[in-house]
Amino acid sequence: MEQVTYLIAFLVLIALIALVPAVSRRFHVPSVVALMVTGIVIGPNGLDVLGWLGAAVGSRIDGPALYQVVDALGFLGLVFLMALAGVETNLRLLANERKAVVTLSAATFLLPSVAGFFVYWLFADPGSAWVVPAVVYASLFASHDVGIVFPVLREMGLMKSRFGVTVLSATIVTDILSLVTLAVCLQLHAMGGQAPQLAPASISVLDRFDLSWLGAWFTPCFLGVIVLFLGAVMFVVPWLWHVVERVVPHADETKPTFFVLVVLLMVLFGELLGINLIVSAFVTGIAVARTPGFRNPSDGVHAKLEAIGFGLVIPFLFLCFGFQADLKTFLGMGEGVDPVRGWLIAGATVVGLIASKVLSGYLALRATGFTDRQSLCAGMMTVPQLSATVAAALIATNLGILDKVFFNAIVVLSLCTAIPFPPLVRLFILKGHVPFARNRRGATPEDNKALTDLEHLDLTV
Repeated sequence: MEQVTYLIAFLVLIALIALVPAVSRRFHVPSVVALMVTGIVIGPNGLDVLGWLGAAVGSRIDGPALYQVVDALGFLGLVFLMALAGVETNLRLLANERKAVVTLSAATFLLPSVAGFFVYWLFADPGSAWVVPAVVYASLFASHDVGIVFPVLREMGLMKSRFGVTVLSATIVTDILSLVTLAVCLQLHAMGGQAPQLAPASISVLDRFDLSWLGAWFTPCFLGVIVLFLGAVMFVVPWLWHVVERVVPHADETKPTFFVLVVLLMVLFGELLGINLIVSAFVTGIAVARTPGFRNPSDGVHAKLEAIGFGLVIPFLFLCFGFQADLKTFLGMGEGVDPVRGWLIAGATVVGLIASKVLSGYLALRATGFTDRQSLCAGMMTVPQLSATVAAALIATNLGILDKVFFNAIVVLSLCTAIPFPPLVRLFILKGHVPFARNRRGATPEDNKALTDLEHLDLTV
């Protein structure tokens, strides 16, 4: 009976993964948004289809068990997504656009951080210890959601453009900065004796030892660990893939399996060091793509990985995004919370983040030679907040750093930004005729050699 329960559950989910994107493309709606909305409708806070299915079949496999399986597939989908984002990143173009990447990263980290800090300070309880919580809230404002940015860029065919490389790379850098800021704040909170341990699901060695003796040196030491880890990945992963190339026969079907094995190993080591899987999977993808044999057309490893990832595994991630959304929280702000104060905080959070993200993205790219429309588009692409932001806010809330009302505001923020902004970006590109293939002002001939001709870019995908 248990096998029948899983069979029916996966039949329903696979049917949705196959049909929803196909239908959404006919209406020019990004598949990311369509799958997230589907997750909201069928998820535990909506129709609870899996819960109903478990009860209807009458087996020992109930709804929560089915949702745990889907969460595991969503985790694998996030790893696939970030690894493939790294594979498709053009390092030469990234190096040529380093000024734009650094400027966009700094602007979209600093300005939203100031906005988040101000929002928390404005609504903090009088007399409370608000500095560390305010910095945590600032880090939530600074973070991006790579899981939404990358699929949108890929669907629009912009991954090989200067715009796509700049936005994706800046998103990764900003996420690293926000995650480091959050980790430092959590550690400072623990050092103050207010939290004996971090989230129980964490396997980081930082959570197993008292690091208070480092004092102010904790932040630079943690940054040093990140730099050493990234350098080790860029050295070790190409060597591992060369070993795979020598051991595995040419065009062998198991090469994608070895790719996943290498990525998961690096993700595990990163988690042990307190480095988020977004960072480790992305850098591992870049490192594997540097090896000459990886893109061999006769092997077709890249094509197989994209088929497995975007055709099967990654859609589970977007369904999980939808499962996390709670419309009851969105409409009622939860129980035990002053609704007026809750909506004021949520409104200030949504307005502050959207305004700061759009403004910082526009100013950064405009200052580095991109057009007005390209700059505005970049600002809009940095707005969506979802998985990483909500997960970080949940950890901070469980540890007592953030009040429930601020967590509810982050949930409202995720719903107000993750769902409407990808279609808005797409519409802006189509109706505004944003020119991505045009050479950036001030670009050198060497820069232009790294740019694929996108004049005939099909934006109807």
